[in-house]
Amino acid sequence: MALFSKLKERLLKSSSRLGKEVDAIVEEGAVTPDPAAETTPDPAPVEKTQPSAETTPAPADAGPADTPAAGASTAAPAPIVPPAPAPQAEASRPGLLGRLMGRGKASEPRRVLDDDMLESLEEMLIASDMGVDTALRVTANIAEGRMGRRVSGREIRELLAQEIARVMEPVARPMPLYPSKPQVVLVVGVNGSGKTTTIGKLASQFRAAGKTVVIAAGDTFRAAAVEQLQVWGDRAGVPVLTAPEGSDPASLAFDAMTKAEADGADLLMIDTAGRLQNRADLMEELAKIVRVIRKKDPEAPHNTLLVLDATTGQNALSQVETFRQLADVSGLVMTKLDGTAKGGVLVALADKFGLPIHAIGVGEQIDDLSPFDPEEFAAALTGLEDGV
Repeated sequence: MALFSKLKERLLKSSSRLGKEVDAIVEEGAVTPDPAAETTPDPAPVEKTQPSAETTPAPADAGPADTPAAGASTAAPAPIVPPAPAPQAEASRPGLLGRLMGRGKASEPRRVLDDDMLESLEEMLIASDMGVDTALRVTANIAEGRMGRRVSGREIRELLAQEIARVMEPVARPMPLYPSKPQVVLVVGVNGSGKTTTIGKLASQFRAAGKTVVIAAGDTFRAAAVEQLQVWGDRAGVPVLTAPEGSDPASLAFDAMTKAEADGADLLMIDTAGRLQNRADLMEELAKIVRVIRKKDPEAPHNTLLVLDATTGQNALSQVETFRQLADVSGLVMTKLDGTAKGGVLVALADKFGLPIHAIGVGEQIDDLSPFDPEEFAAALTGLEDGV
């Protein structure tokens, strides 16, 4: 749960902007409970439920309802569709998700889930960089079978977290390892996305797992970039191969493959210069690196990791489009999630491209790169940590 702790501390420092906005949306249109309506059910439900109400005390009725719900909490993330009797029980029991966590409160503000509320939720998700299509799909799934019901902010947040986890579950996969030696890992991304630090952190993790790792400093045009990579190589205990400033990065990649192969290294991680996706000349340079690598090994690079900065928001989608065309991106790493409340872009990326998300970064320390866990991410994003 180390990642969850980091997310609780850093990801959304204001106890989740999304969580607060959901609660505000509910409170804005909250319905004041009518005591008579709460204590006098509609005729149809009374006719169906009266026999059990006469023979079974209320506390005993609550126990069985809680038992299957607790069992349901271990199921895989999926949209929760309430059972048929849920509408008639709405007035006497807290929401299903509230019962799961034992936190149902009759005094919670509740709002009727209608078109106006859905529109507010959609706008909130779009503002969090989730994107229009994804936001519409998520809210539609939340609304299914629930329109016209009174819901609390907590119930909406938990439903939202489950929808986000459902979208993210298929893409939460670690970087695959292959028997090829060396396994060539090409790391690409725009300027300042965190490629160098990501390489250092990954190299440290692979070395701790017993792999021999070599790093190639492919940003040959910036001496500072090479120096930074050498610092991270020292921290990780991994050698860094360099070339004179201004050298052809494609030639360095070729030479690094030869060296790593001769040394019997398990992994060769190749850093590349940061490049904007709208610079055709720089993108062609990246394509050249890929072509040269494949002359040495037609199957290489075996992994092409695109490092994305979470603070770029929706621009991350255009980055994925461009880099995927030129470098055949195989997986994503999202950095700087500790510096933004707009983590919704990760949901949009998963929904649109389906590329594996191998890891997320939530800090600058060498261990601040963690495997991506969709449920923990969704809980932190929606403000469910610490029982919020």
